[in-house]
Amino acid sequence: MSVSRKFAFLSLFASLLALSICTHTLAAEQLLADLSVADRALGADASAFHALQEGRVDDAALQLRATLATNPNDAFAHQLFCRVFYAQDMADDAIRQCELAVSSANSGDLGSDNNLWLGRAYGMKARHAGPLAGFSLARKVEACFSRAVQLNPASVAAINDLGEYYVEAPFIVGGGSDRARTLAAGVMSRFPGAAHLLLARINLADNNLATAEAEFKLSIAADRTANSWVDLAQFYQKQSRPDDALAAIKSAIAADRAHSSALVDAAAILTKVNRAPDLAERCLRDYIASRFKSDDAPAFKVHLQLARLLLARKDLLNANREIAAAAEIAAAAEIAAAYTRNARSAQGL
Repeated sequence: MSVSRKFAFLSLFASLLALSICTHTLAAEQLLADLSVADRALGADASAFHALQEGRVDDAALQLRATLATNPNDAFAHQLFCRVFYAQDMADDAIRQCELAVSSANSGDLGSDNNLWLGRAYGMKARHAGPLAGFSLARKVEACFSRAVQLNPASVAAINDLGEYYVEAPFIVGGGSDRARTLAAGVMSRFPGAAHLLLARINLADNNLATAEAEFKLSIAADRTANSWVDLAQFYQKQSRPDDALAAIKSAIAADRAHSSALVDAAAILTKVNRAPDLAERCLRDYIASRFKSDDAPAFKVHLQLARLLLARKDLLNANREIAAAAEIAAAAEIAAAYTRNARSAQGL
C-alpha cells in the first residue's frame, strides 16, 4: 500500500474520533469497526501507533526500532518515533526522527503531518535555547508549520499551530497579528471554529478581552467540541474568573463522550483555579480508562498529574499507585516520579 493511502487511513482514525466527540451519533461498535479498517491500512506501524496513543512509549519505541531496522525509509515510522521522543520531552531525538520523516516524505498529507511534528519538536527545543539558537529554531518552526498548511490546507492542527505561532512570535521571526488575521480570514469559510479561535488569541494578545471572549464563544458555536469549551475555560482561568472556568469545564465534560485528552486539560485548569478537585480527579481517571487516549496527553504523564493531585490531598497510598503505574509504561516517567517524590517529601508526607 502506498504511503499516501496509509496516511489517508490514519486521517480517518482522527476524523472518526472527532466526529464521535462532536455529534455523539456514531455507535461505538461502528466506530471501532471503522478503526479496524484503519489498523489494517497502517500495517506494520499499527501496533506502534496504538502503543503511542495508549502512552506506552517504551513499547512503541521497541516496535519502531524493529520496523526501521528492516525498512529505514518508513516515513510514518520515523514520525511516530519522533512523537515517542516528543512525549518524553526529548527534543533532540524528536528532531532527528522527524527530520528523517520529512526527508522520506515531504509531500501530501503525510508530508504535512511530518512537517507539523518537526515544527513542534523545533519549538520544544527553542523553549530551552539561548537567544541566538532560539532565533534560528523559531525560523525553522515557522517554516515547518507553513509547509504543513501548504501541503494540507485541510489540516486544522497545522492551521492552529501556525496561527498560534503568528500570535506569539515577534515579527522578526515571522510572527505578527497581521499574518494571523490573514490566516484567520483565509480559513473562516471552511473552518470557522479554528478561525474564531485564532481571532480570540489575537484579541487576547492585544488585551481586547471582551472581543476575545466573544470569539472563544463563536468558536464553541461553530465546533461544539470539548476542546473549544476548554479553550474558553483557560481564558477564564487566566482572567481570574474561576467560577466561569468551572462552568465551562462542566460544559466541556458534557461534550466529551469519548473521554479524550480534553479531560486532561480540564483537570489542569480546575487545579489552577482551585475548584472541584473531585471533578478533576474524575476527569483524569476517565481519560486513563478511555479507549481513545492519544499522545496529546501521554498516559504516563496523566498518571503523574493524578499523583500530584492526590498528593495535594494527602492521599499517599493512591498517589504511589499512580506513580508506579506511570513507571510501568515509560522509563522516562522515573525522572518525573522522582520529582513527585520530592514534592511529597516537601509537603511532609
